[in-house]
Amino acid sequence: MNFHILTLFPDMVMQGIMTSITGRAVKEHIIEAEAVNIRDYASGKHQKTDDYPYGGGAGMLMQAQPVYDACQDVFSRIPPEHTKRVVYVTPQGLPFSQKMAEEFSGSDDLVILCGHYEGIDERVLEEVVTDYVSIGDYVLTGGELAAMVVVDAVARLVPGVLHNAESPETESFHGNLLEYPQYSRPEIWHGKRVPEVLLSGDARKIQKWRLEESVKRTRERRPDLYARYRKLEECRALLETQKRLYADMLALIDRGSAEVLIWEKERILLRDSGSGCLSYASFSLDGEEQFWEQLPEAFLAGCFRVTLHQDFSREPLQRRIPMELSRVCYHVVYTPREKIPCRGLYRTQDGSKKQLVIRERDGSGRYGVYGCLGNDNGKHDADGCLGNDNGKYGVSAGEDCLGVSGIDEDGRISEYEPLLEAEGLPAKRALWTFLINRVLEQGKRPYFQIDRNDGASLALLEEMGLYVSQTPVYQMESGE
Repeated sequence: MNFHILTLFPDMVMQGIMTSITGRAVKEHIIEAEAVNIRDYASGKHQKTDDYPYGGGAGMLMQAQPVYDACQDVFSRIPPEHTKRVVYVTPQGLPFSQKMAEEFSGSDDLVILCGHYEGIDERVLEEVVTDYVSIGDYVLTGGELAAMVVVDAVARLVPGVLHNAESPETESFHGNLLEYPQYSRPEIWHGKRVPEVLLSGDARKIQKWRLEESVKRTRERRPDLYARYRKLEECRALLETQKRLYADMLALIDRGSAEVLIWEKERILLRDSGSGCLSYASFSLDGEEQFWEQLPEAFLAGCFRVTLHQDFSREPLQRRIPMELSRVCYHVVYTPREKIPCRGLYRTQDGSKKQLVIRERDGSGRYGVYGCLGNDNGKHDADGCLGNDNGKYGVSAGEDCLGVSGIDEDGRISEYEPLLEAEGLPAKRALWTFLINRVLEQGKRPYFQIDRNDGASLALLEEMGLYVSQTPVYQMESGE
């Protein structure tokens, strides 16, 4: 990810960014950061960037032309296929939040514009800015400190910036909860002892204690967050009555990305805060037509996909908004906490002595060695081949990559894409077994969305000990 900070004080910005975790990430080229001096784009001997505001008033105002020229220079260096956001940090913007940081982290380039004096000429803001952001209800002398806050919060969400990949999922605001109390050595300090449970070595007890402390702290310090957490927990309890059918909605809640738009006795409508897609569960046919007719337009704006869990919801939705059925699939869920045994899965069935090897695709699209199922003595250097976007993992036999699959961030395992027909079933079983166990290691619930016409995959997964939902789910998409 690339950060471009437009400022009158580039040294101030870079000194802040190039320290600690963000500085290390820049040096390792995990992220890129530059501070662009707006003054370099000013004309005249003194490179003046400010002038008096029309209509009078105290203070000076940054002129439009230098800001515009600086922005255009940055834009010209951003590849056209990149996604970019242009953020103006100002007290008049939307409050900066963890959700906003997560949204920004999905862009290729983040351009941050720092104001100074009394601000920037409104005309250039109207032309270049996509987001107005405030870090709090107070006024600073310039936008540089605010820009550094935004960079720090967004950068740490970029994969690889934090060495511990689980850190963003265990911190404050994840799942509408504040982080639990933390303790380090010594065991006793000023007469205060570290809680016994943290010394027990029992991972489940520690996890339970941390959740209880997070809930307690949120209830005491942030009742607004606690109210949202309680609403999600009530939704979860209702969805848990049919775990297989609502596996995707439960995973969305577990991931901390679920926004509750509607929650009532007979209906739940969730929005994925990352993608904006909707997931809908209805427990009664009564009032279904009226529900979609009265649904606020803001809930549907910009949404390109709605996942329905009941067939009777399709026609009322389509009468409200033009959407077509794109896919019908079954949820297939792995419910045990124990991993699936791998014994024997690494053998091929063609009579050769080749072994099935799981490889992880690297940044170049090749499959490097990740690990073997069932043994650990293999050193395989053969290149694999490109899969689709979900094909992060490939299964190989010798030189040949047989097929690919992957894991979404909520624990959903993608369908198997065969690259070679030979050894199809053993390779699929081996790769899916590996991925199920990987999801369990991440503390998530493995599940699949299998096309209703793919009887072979449904039968294989049932044979492996997974459970298929009794009814399918319906993915609706807009044609735009």
